[in-house]
Amino acid sequence: MSVDPRTPCLVGVAQHTVRDQPGPEPLDLWELAARRAAADAGAPGLLERLDSIQIVYTESWQYDDPVARLAERVKAEPRHRAYSTVSGTAPQTLLGTAAAAIAAGEMDAALVTGAEALATRRALRRAGERPAWSHRADPRRPYGWERPPHPAELAHGLFLPVHTYPIMESARRAAAGEGIEEEFRARGRMMAPMTRVAAANPHAWRRTVYTPEELVTPSADNRFVGWPYTRRTVALAEVDQAAAVIMVSAGLADRLGIAPERRIYLRGWAYAEDTWEVAARPVLGASPAMEAAARQAFARAGTGPDDIGALDLYSCFAVALRAACAATGIDPLDPRGLTVTGGLPYAGAPVSVYVLHSTAAMAERLRAEAGPGPSHGLVTGVGMHLTKHTYAIWSTEPAGGPGDGRGAGLAGLRDAAAVVHSPEPVPIADVYEGTATVAGYTVAHGKDGTAEHGILVVDLPDGGRAHAHVRHPDLIAEAEAAELVGREVRLTPDGQVNVAIW
Repeated sequence: MSVDPRTPCLVGVAQHTVRDQPGPEPLDLWELAARRAAADAGAPGLLERLDSIQIVYTESWQYDDPVARLAERVKAEPRHRAYSTVSGTAPQTLLGTAAAAIAAGEMDAALVTGAEALATRRALRRAGERPAWSHRADPRRPYGWERPPHPAELAHGLFLPVHTYPIMESARRAAAGEGIEEEFRARGRMMAPMTRVAAANPHAWRRTVYTPEELVTPSADNRFVGWPYTRRTVALAEVDQAAAVIMVSAGLADRLGIAPERRIYLRGWAYAEDTWEVAARPVLGASPAMEAAARQAFARAGTGPDDIGALDLYSCFAVALRAACAATGIDPLDPRGLTVTGGLPYAGAPVSVYVLHSTAAMAERLRAEAGPGPSHGLVTGVGMHLTKHTYAIWSTEPAGGPGDGRGAGLAGLRDAAAVVHSPEPVPIADVYEGTATVAGYTVAHGKDGTAEHGILVVDLPDGGRAHAHVRHPDLIAEAEAAELVGREVRLTPDGQVNVAIW
């Protein structure tokens, strides 16, 4: 099969996990991953001829000019440079940008890398020390999110994922007609197989096999973080990990002598958004945007769920994993498994970088399983509070063109960054006095495992939504014992915070 020389292909991947802390700073990890990805491509001098270097935002350290510092290290002079904002979708967005530019003939070689050293930060903090890393930004820049939380979210302390995702989980659970204990058991069954994948992954941070019961049963070392989620079922962010992916044009791959069996193609991908504020979601416990991204990605790739041989569904929290299963049209216990790494709670969740790890692992899987026909893998990403979504189909065979049954081809890659879904948000009231109906909720727990307060998202009689706290200990205990979704509550403002009773 002839391949258009402008076709982008993935030729080099690398992952690295630092086991001993304190470890290297992110800049060192970026360089290490980049050099290993170039070695994986088997093309000496590839880094020096990069047209693009893109780096995923690092939470660990603020550099003055991240891309320039890495370019200097690898002796590259890229004309395209990018440093992302905070988002689990950032790696695929950067890879998609590179693929589009290669397909348009604007560049031939691109590197996307990312790293976190939060385990080292934690080790230094416990020792009473601070990192003495290089090229610190001065002055310090604002945090790298695209937009800050809503004022009502800030007033109610609702900006941490360990609280927002459980609220959406409770809404999903109630809509599905599941009981509280039923949801616990199903979550354990869904996630236990992921621990076996992580145990076999040399790059995984947590390589322990757990039973379903060990994952969801609260204990001293498995406390609730945001009820009903326990520590072993949420993303593990304090890790030291790095990954890198190199993409080139098929023409350059030919000139460099990169073997065809080393090349993996971005067959098709799509990006979509739900609302930025959790309370503004028209459907609190579902993701129409994820469904739209899945449909569009499969259409552009000329494939369907049954054609996929391996999956890595973004698993920061169980509700995201369940939404991805629903959007993809697969069972949470699908025999193909839901991850090729072990997932974010077990392989590791280096903040915004994870999808580089899952993409690298998927490339290695597709290379290893390549046969006479094409092999396809699905990698998804989630950003913010189940807000941003990417779906990407990678393959041992590139997409063709319109009419040949093999997807949308290069045109599909050039247009893929456009948002394919963006909903109209539900209005949010900052404060409210009167009766309301619980739409979703969680109970925040402290580091000692103690339940601290409840956080509600409520439906208002006028069709809007509001937030509320539950403060009374008896009501907090009841929230964890009985379903609150659908219950009528009374809200009374206390300054900028609504307080709920029933």
